[in-house]
Amino acid sequence: MDNAPRPQSLMLSFLGDQVLGRGVCVYSGSVIEVFARAGVGEHATRSTLTRMVNRGLLRRRREGRRMYFGLTERSEAILRDGERRIWKTGAVNRDWDGTWSLLGFSLPESWQRQRHDLRAQLTWAGFGPLFSGLWIAPGEVDVSGIVAELGLAAHVKVFRARADIGMDIAEMINDTWDLAELADHYRAFDRAWRPFRERPGARPDDALAQRLRLSAEWLQVIRSDPRLPVQHLPADWPAGPAEETFRVVHAHLDAPAREAARRVLETVPTEA
Repeated sequence: MDNAPRPQSLMLSFLGDQVLGRGVCVYSGSVIEVFARAGVGEHATRSTLTRMVNRGLLRRRREGRRMYFGLTERSEAILRDGERRIWKTGAVNRDWDGTWSLLGFSLPESWQRQRHDLRAQLTWAGFGPLFSGLWIAPGEVDVSGIVAELGLAAHVKVFRARADIGMDIAEMINDTWDLAELADHYRAFDRAWRPFRERPGARPDDALAQRLRLSAEWLQVIRSDPRLPVQHLPADWPAGPAEETFRVVHAHLDAPAREAARRVLETVPTEA
């Protein structure tokens, strides 16, 4: 796995850490300084801010000659979802109730773009292709927003189901998802960050930048994970150890990162 998150992924981690729930907008110069410490150049940072404004993920606020950036409803929803995935839902699905979500679709052959967009959104939501035109995800997954956004309500049918007795669920999972690739993502994350877990006294030069990379890389891993029921996964499934590494390292970095944020970040209250 490529352990270097894209600038937008880092930006979302930054906003989740420093802006979400605080009612503030952050000065662009502060963002540029933090991202420079994380290895992202000024041009790339400014371009990311501009693209996110154009996509409705950030809003600008000018104070004198300075430009500040705050969240929109859309970006806040994305960040809340990431917060839930990290701190509440978790990476290991130990409480699966046996329910599956099944989604069938039939699109005209000429609708190549719509088909591509639907498949991409379903993958993001935790679905895998069971058969051609029939996708499956563990648990009850609400896809109403995806279907509505793509305008495909007339072409999609969604069901809740349970496997029949005798069904080899582990085999079905292995046929539907690339478990080896997903496991590699978890193991790569664990290898990269375990040194910080095993040597808690070894502080990096910039804890704030390190915590942003830590959070962005972890989200990159868990957002690709459909949270398959752990009882049907290999016994050495690496999600648990990787998650423990994330939580321990995040805790080690928390105090110095918050101190760095107080020194570096300039904010103004969000307009009413």
